[in-house]
Amino acid sequence: MTKTTEAHATTHSHALRVLVAAVAASAAALGPQAAGLATAATDPSCATVEVVFARGTFEAPGIGDTGQAFVDALDATLGSPVAVYAVDYPASLDFQAAANGVGDASRQIESIATTCPDTKIVLGGYSQGAAVAAYTTESAVPAGFALPPEISGPMPASVAPHVAAVALFGTPDPWFLNLVDHSAPPIAIGNDYASRTIQLCNAGDPVCSPGGLDRSAHSAYKSNGTAEQAAAFVATQLASAPHSTRDSA
Repeated sequence: MTKTTEAHATTHSHALRVLVAAVAASAAALGPQAAGLATAATDPSCATVEVVFARGTFEAPGIGDTGQAFVDALDATLGSPVAVYAVDYPASLDFQAAANGVGDASRQIESIATTCPDTKIVLGGYSQGAAVAAYTTESAVPAGFALPPEISGPMPASVAPHVAAVALFGTPDPWFLNLVDHSAPPIAIGNDYASRTIQLCNAGDPVCSPGGLDRSAHSAYKSNGTAEQAAAFVATQLASAPHSTRDSA
């Protein structure tokens, strides 16, 4: 497993219209370094850890099956539930509408950083949602690309320390992204987030693996152990993140 990114299949890419998952998630145990991370924060109205997750194409509103598997695995790894925010965006074949998700994720992250500065944020996404999450981390607007009205600009650099980890499943690769939307900017992780990011791509996944033809590989993240792999990585990042980011926002 390597990296990830996703977009949606266009109506004329019938063979690549993968997505929509079923449920499941078991847990992995990370050990003492994860203990206590999901306990109550100093301000009882603020979570210690909050997951901001963008679902994949065609999944019903919420965090989707892969997102739920990841959250379940993270809850089990940390020993108690984390707060969850489902990114609000269409998750349709209209990839341009993914900008709504970038705007919504950015607003939520900046809001948490301002109102709950000690909350450790985990940003995640699956398939098209992985593209949304990755775009949310970018620190500069790609040359020649005009921002849609849903987005005022990149998140301030001061927000980055509040994001303890980023977990991406099946991120669209450049070939698939170009197939879905020729005008979409390249997908890249911002420099301030790269060291805290895990990107998972199943072998043969046609969305993130060049030349991949296994449509079932794209829907397997919820049940093949990658959710637990991501949870273990994120728990390690949470354990090493500063106890307080109050002075960063």
